[in-house]
Amino acid sequence: MFSFFKKNSPADTPTTTETPAAPAAPQTSPAATDAPVQTSWLSRLKKGLSRTREQIGALGDIFSRRKIDEDLLEELETTLLMADCGVEATNTLIAELRRRWKHDKLETGAQLQQALAEALEKLLTPLQQPLGVDGHKPCILMLAGVNGAGKTTSIGKLAHHFQRQGKSVLLAAGDTFRAAAREQLQEWGRRNDVRVIAQDGGDPAAVAFDAINAAKARNIDVVMVDTAGRLPTQLHLMEEIAKVRRVIQKAEPSGPHEVLLVLDGNVGQNALAQLKAFDAAIGVTGLIITKLDGTAKGGVIAAIARQHPRPLRFIGVGEGMDDLQPFDAREFVAAIVYGDEPREAPHAG
Repeated sequence: MFSFFKKNSPADTPTTTETPAAPAAPQTSPAATDAPVQTSWLSRLKKGLSRTREQIGALGDIFSRRKIDEDLLEELETTLLMADCGVEATNTLIAELRRRWKHDKLETGAQLQQALAEALEKLLTPLQQPLGVDGHKPCILMLAGVNGAGKTTSIGKLAHHFQRQGKSVLLAAGDTFRAAAREQLQEWGRRNDVRVIAQDGGDPAAVAFDAINAAKARNIDVVMVDTAGRLPTQLHLMEEIAKVRRVIQKAEPSGPHEVLLVLDGNVGQNALAQLKAFDAAIGVTGLIITKLDGTAKGGVIAAIARQHPRPLRFIGVGEGMDDLQPFDAREFVAAIVYGDEPREAPHAG
């Protein structure tokens, strides 16, 4: 039975506060800035994925000096597993490479490297589904994830992303459990000149409810609801986040329009377990994978694509405001396999 948050007496009611937006700074048109940002992003992507490239691309020297044989395929299989691709994705990729080796009569390591790039791109391309927010007003995004995954920081970067598209944004500080979580989101609100709805304690579902109503009243384009970080094994907390989702639907029956799960790229195969648990609880519709510039190996994206595919909306490779960008499978594969921009040679179609 659905249970909406109870009405409190005036003395018990947590005070809902609103951090106003700072005076808007002069806006630079997206058209004037997209090219420099894209060029810079490709450079940052290459640098950020160096750890992944060290794993998957570690066979570059072998590719350049050896002909294809079973020993090379076995070594490549081991490397893919070490890069967190998982058993199912690795088996899929190796089977495709073995087929190409025999069917297309591949002979050199360079040809096998190209075949690997094409197979990876084919596997990952279905995850490449950009997030659109034009179908609803306000478009309500609910963000979830474990503590430390980079959820609140991702919200701040997304606010910047949507503002570059000319959208108005409002943030809901629904993480009422973590110390300083509200203050962290309010700081992102100040940096982005967007309003933040918060409560001093209280029910996170109530914050979401108030934020959606405020967005409707002010004709806001995008509402992002932060939720408390929690481990999937904490069933009572998972039920709490499911309640937030239900209350969002109470405030807006068509919402939430996107349920984004933020995953730390450094946790390897545990990211897949988190995805399955959160999906069962709240119905994940999209992913953000952060910290791919750290010790992350990046191959977990292949494991997700093979075992529990969900649209990968954004990836993060740094701390800067523009270091969270929409996922592009071809760019990603080129960065980890070759360490450069996408090649014009034949690619997966």
